[in-house]
Amino acid sequence: MEENFKYDDDKTDRLKDVYKDVLKEIGEDPEREGLEKTPERVAKAVQFLTKGYQQDPDEILKSALFHEDYSEMVIVKDIEVYSQCEHHMLPFFGKAHVAYIPNGTIVGLSKIPRIVDAYARRLQVQERLTLEIRDCIQRTLQPKGVAVVLECNHMCMQMRGVEKQNSSTTSSAFTGLFLRNDSTRKEFINLIQARLH
Repeated sequence: MEENFKYDDDKTDRLKDVYKDVLKEIGEDPEREGLEKTPERVAKAVQFLTKGYQQDPDEILKSALFHEDYSEMVIVKDIEVYSQCEHHMLPFFGKAHVAYIPNGTIVGLSKIPRIVDAYARRLQVQERLTLEIRDCIQRTLQPKGVAVVLECNHMCMQMRGVEKQNSSTTSSAFTGLFLRNDSTRKEFINLIQARLH
């Protein structure tokens, strides 16, 4: 949550000056009433939106590993994703669906959304974000398989460029049993599409 996030005062001051210059360059007056505090607000927002650079996703997972014999699919679905594309620094957002098949080790369920956030809160492309989430879970838990699907809307396509408001992008990445076994992959897809609650 933002209230727990610690801002770097020196970085805020430097970014504030940059955004004041940006406002001037686009033809605005950074001294007018509505914009007086905007450079500082944006400087803080940028730090919060890119806080993933200060987080170690592997360590997040390692902080809550437990030995357990459970060997069926574990899915955390509908994880909210908020990121920024590295090409235009415009938002993309949507949902992540993440599954793994334990191999003697499980992880606290809250840690999966936390690693999604840790990677999403960086300048990103959706394809790399999908792979980074998958690889982090595979590397840290060493499960029998990992599956990640992201469904996102990209403001760089909707607000500018082709301006296609109803377009969305789906990306997926699999390891282990999800890659080698069609029925396991289909079970995952069916479960993320199902409304069980």
